[in-house]
Amino acid sequence: MPARSSPDKFLSRVRKPTDFDEYWNDVLLQASAVPLEAEVKLDELRSSEDIEVYEVFYNSIDQVSIAGWYCVPRNLQTKVPAILEVPGYQMEPPIPKTWARKGYAAFSVAPRGKLRSNRQFNPGYPGLLTHNIVDRNTYSYRGFYVDTWRAVDFLLSRVEVDSRRIGVYGNSQGGGLSITTAAMRQEIAAAVAGAPYLCGFIDAIELTHTYPYQEINDYLRINPDDKPKVEANLAYFDGINFADKINCPIVVNIGLQDNVCPPETGYALYNRIESNDRKLYPYDGHGHDAGRIKHATIVDQFFQNHLRP
Repeated sequence: MPARSSPDKFLSRVRKPTDFDEYWNDVLLQASAVPLEAEVKLDELRSSEDIEVYEVFYNSIDQVSIAGWYCVPRNLQTKVPAILEVPGYQMEPPIPKTWARKGYAAFSVAPRGKLRSNRQFNPGYPGLLTHNIVDRNTYSYRGFYVDTWRAVDFLLSRVEVDSRRIGVYGNSQGGGLSITTAAMRQEIAAAVAGAPYLCGFIDAIELTHTYPYQEINDYLRINPDDKPKVEANLAYFDGINFADKINCPIVVNIGLQDNVCPPETGYALYNRIESNDRKLYPYDGHGHDAGRIKHATIVDQFFQNHLRP
């Protein structure tokens, strides 16, 4: 493997399956056959003088019910841009009041397995990363990705949302979900991916031995003969293989001392992104936080430029 001192020179082992597009087109076709049937209920206790908070449920692939929190500024007079916030691996999706206070309609989705979306699917943590890891048709992230993409359909269904101005934002697993959502939903007008996880799986399990990626090493230690199947399956879910589908403006931030999502995988991802409007922010002296605090002003200005011109 290349030296850790030169993450920007890293050569990823990720290869895109020849039937990658065919596989995901078929998954999307299956998902489209499931009516969204969104339920939206005002939560007065969580609302405030300036923000309305709604509890949301909608249907996703395999008829799994998905939860989310939706926030909008009160007394809207015109359509507004929207932010889809996607969650980290173990975190529970927050109520996105901060985005709403900045003038956005904001939806924070809880894909299957999260606390409010785990009645029908609950592999646990650890567990999500390796659930049915040798079968692309039942692997956990097949549904998990679609749940996130269908959150875009929810935003498109809202009369107060300007469908031309939808952004996606996330860190860690959320960063990986930002990548796949921007790739597969062309309605996304701007994307932010912080410390992107789910990118370079097979590279990462050799570069780091921290969790969650260590779940894969634990699985292979018990099932060594499954390694070829695991590598073949994960190629369909690797964010690096989605990157060439991203056409919208995007910023990626990574921590150069990140031992959870190695910076090598962040560079490998960035180098595959096709968008003509892309920028990478590597933060030296930072680990998995990827400079999030100092990067926040860049994120705000980025969305201001692209969603609120």
